[in-house]
Amino acid sequence: MDRAQKAESIEALKGVFADAGAVVVTHYMGLTVAEMTDLRGRLRKEGAQIKVVKNTLAQKALGGSIGEEGDALFKGPVAIAFAPDPVSAAKVVTEYAKGNDKLKVVGGFMGQTVLNDQGVKALASLPSLDQIRATLIGLVQAPATKVAGVLAAPAGQIARVLKAHADKNAA
Repeated sequence: MDRAQKAESIEALKGVFADAGAVVVTHYMGLTVAEMTDLRGRLRKEGAQIKVVKNTLAQKALGGSIGEEGDALFKGPVAIAFAPDPVSAAKVVTEYAKGNDKLKVVGGFMGQTVLNDQGVKALASLPSLDQIRATLIGLVQAPATKVAGVLAAPAGQIARVLKAHADKNAA
């Protein structure tokens, strides 16, 4: 890799780190191509990606912004999982790591905050952005449904009373 390619890779990583809600750092030693492809597919379904990175290039792209603790994450064979949503990449990678001992979650970072492996697991346990949106929409719609039910109830009662009188008069 020549200097131009390295500079291009560093700029691409800077863009990834700037746009990602959270970055999950993993060790992937021993994963087969099929397992890595499966993981990529699962991440893609959630709008996330995984990328194998050179440690020195990732550290240069970060420029020391996350400190020595963050630089320490980039040791050994490293792949980073990232997405605009802070939860989705962590959720998929953590779930996949439970079923596959070869993938190991080392840690991660959100902006300037460095997370250890337990922090990434805690992040993965949070609801995703889509789940939060669905919950909020449900909460907003519930009162409207109840109001409509309350308003319709008196009209229904009047209709039943009138029907009862009509039936009584017809008999």
